[in-house]
Amino acid sequence: MARRPLPRILSSGTASLSRGRDLARTAADTVTDVLHPLLTIGRGLRILASAGRRRWSETPKDKRGPALFLGAACVLVVALVPYGPLLALITLMAAAAWQGRDRTAVKTGPSDTETERLGSLYEALVPYFSIPEDPNPLFAHGGDWDKAFSGYEFDEAGRITRLHIRYPAYFTDGEAASRARIEALLHAKSGRGREYLFDWDEEGNQLDLSVLAALPTGIAAQPFVTSPGETVLGFTDACGVQRTLPVLEGDEPRDVPPVIWRTGPRSTEPHLLAVGQPGTGTSTLLRSLALQALRHGGDVLIVDGGGSGDYSCLSGRAGVLAVECGPTGAQATLEWAAQETERRLIATHRARESGRPAPEDTRRPLWILLDQPSVLAHLSVAEGGPDPLAQLQVPLRHGRPAHVTVVVAEHFDHLELLNDAVWQHTRARIVLGPAGIQQIADVLGLPPHTTPTAQVPAGRGYARLGAGPVHRLQVPATPDPYDEAANAVFRQAVLELLPDRQQGPGRGPGRPLHALPPAQGSAVDVSEIPEVPAEAP
Repeated sequence: MARRPLPRILSSGTASLSRGRDLARTAADTVTDVLHPLLTIGRGLRILASAGRRRWSETPKDKRGPALFLGAACVLVVALVPYGPLLALITLMAAAAWQGRDRTAVKTGPSDTETERLGSLYEALVPYFSIPEDPNPLFAHGGDWDKAFSGYEFDEAGRITRLHIRYPAYFTDGEAASRARIEALLHAKSGRGREYLFDWDEEGNQLDLSVLAALPTGIAAQPFVTSPGETVLGFTDACGVQRTLPVLEGDEPRDVPPVIWRTGPRSTEPHLLAVGQPGTGTSTLLRSLALQALRHGGDVLIVDGGGSGDYSCLSGRAGVLAVECGPTGAQATLEWAAQETERRLIATHRARESGRPAPEDTRRPLWILLDQPSVLAHLSVAEGGPDPLAQLQVPLRHGRPAHVTVVVAEHFDHLELLNDAVWQHTRARIVLGPAGIQQIADVLGLPPHTTPTAQVPAGRGYARLGAGPVHRLQVPATPDPYDEAANAVFRQAVLELLPDRQQGPGRGPGRPLHALPPAQGSAVDVSEIPEVPAEAP
């Protein structure tokens, strides 16, 4: 639905109203600074008056007369003394200023509970950061933790949220096993159920521990502000990337740091592998990638090995060439993809030889999305057919110059069924859902710098692009719009992004300009997509 423009009086007056609010706020701050002494004295006079009334009410009635007489005598003496009234006024103002001063308590050190927690953490680190040969150990049983912990912060529950640790130079911080032992200990002693970031300064022998805030889970699928060839995998911490992306979280606009994956002929990581457990968001990730690819004018082939029907919303849409769920259809689809990759390479090579630009149909991005392909491979081999994954070698090895991108999503239990070509050419990796540090390191090649938690929302995990760092990742909420158990707002957001359905079996807006027929014996002709009746999303 098109958004109606605001009336001119509102759209043109927004800047003026904003400037007016800023000027009013600045003027109020200036007046407060100028009148701060008067406000302090007024607050002190109010406190003194309240104290006087309370003292007068506490005085017995038989003693109020003498007290009143004594007060009048003092006033008379002050009035007769030279400069008495002036000195009395100065004394009163000084007393009022003293009583009206800001008495906000400034915390100068940890409380008893926090001190006990720091001492316990210090004692736990002694066996790891001390050796018997050290004549002046920084960590020793019964030692002073102030020398080792130079900075610390606690939350309202008394748990550590930030800790700066100094450790001796002989600690083997260059070994991953040694760092892992320290991180596991700090995670256990500082409180489980939270995600900690460990920043090792090996040159300065210092370690910073900090608790990371939860990544936003309310960002639905939407048209992201990216260039062609850029795909948003999800969102991460601000310290991990140098770019922000304007998004809508509900109805509230905000800027969040994204994890951008660049594909195409100049990409260093042209293919992607996503690993997780059932229900961790791998299908959500593939739907998000498909919607972004279709928005940028690409063609999409989907192979649903699990046969769950999570991609039925994309069947028959403009730009979606096929959605296959069976081993025969997957074999034919992947065989066509291999032949299409070869055709694009040959056409591009001939165009360059003749000094002409590559044909348009070879520069149109082709996305091959495979969800649990090991299931189809097992079924195909069980029926005596070829392995469909063998057809992926050509798109994986030669897909980058042909504008072909392959995305494979698989479960941890079936990783051994993936062939070597998938592991060798998918240098962009994602791990979703709860997983151990060793499992994450086996897939990404590096362990994360944070401590994984046992309970995470769907679409939450880690991403690493090639030889880059490991990023925390939260995939945009992209549920199956036909799943009634999903959030209705997120389902509607996906429906609004879906392309229109094709009206006939002929070439639609997303059909490639040149389609090769499948191999002999294939049961499904992927060069012709069956007609799908149009229906309102």
